[in-house]
Amino acid sequence: MSEEEDLSFNKDELPEDCSLIVVDDDRAFLQRLVRAMETRGFEVRSGHSVSEGLDLIRQKAPAFAVVDMRLEDGNGLDVIAELNRVRPTARSIVLTGYGNIATAVSAVKLGAVDYLAKPADADDVTDALLAPGDAKAPPPDNPMSADRVRWEHIQRVYELCNRNVSETARRLNMHRRTLQRILAKRAPK
Repeated sequence: MSEEEDLSFNKDELPEDCSLIVVDDDRAFLQRLVRAMETRGFEVRSGHSVSEGLDLIRQKAPAFAVVDMRLEDGNGLDVIAELNRVRPTARSIVLTGYGNIATAVSAVKLGAVDYLAKPADADDVTDALLAPGDAKAPPPDNPMSADRVRWEHIQRVYELCNRNVSETARRLNMHRRTLQRILAKRAPK
């Protein structure tokens, strides 16, 4: 999210209540997104965990929410479900680096209006939050490549296996040396 990107949004499009919570355990990403959303005119509060997200909702239920799927102390869908219970008209989106169809369906059933893959930029987040009615935001101009999606999936399984290469290779049904070569490379664009 560059500074030029932050200044390109038209603040006149915001609704009267532009309160927003952002819950993500990646502190650097959270800080950048909070700044970008504030620049766009949102009144932002943030948290790093499910418990902090729930506290933010209980203090004052926001009109909008951006929640990471996987947080250190649990699943971000718990935050989405609580917001939907407390303020059914709130618009929320789920961000994740490890998306799949089952979790996308769960997120929507719990009240999320959209599901974006990380790294989503502030324009994608804003478009999804402000999309009219039940309409989805337009597809991103530069979605993740298939190579990047594959790499993200491998990284996710690797982390779930506590960085055990042999166990990760077994679960992904690939040769251990092939996996080692993939892990040694930089992430594709």
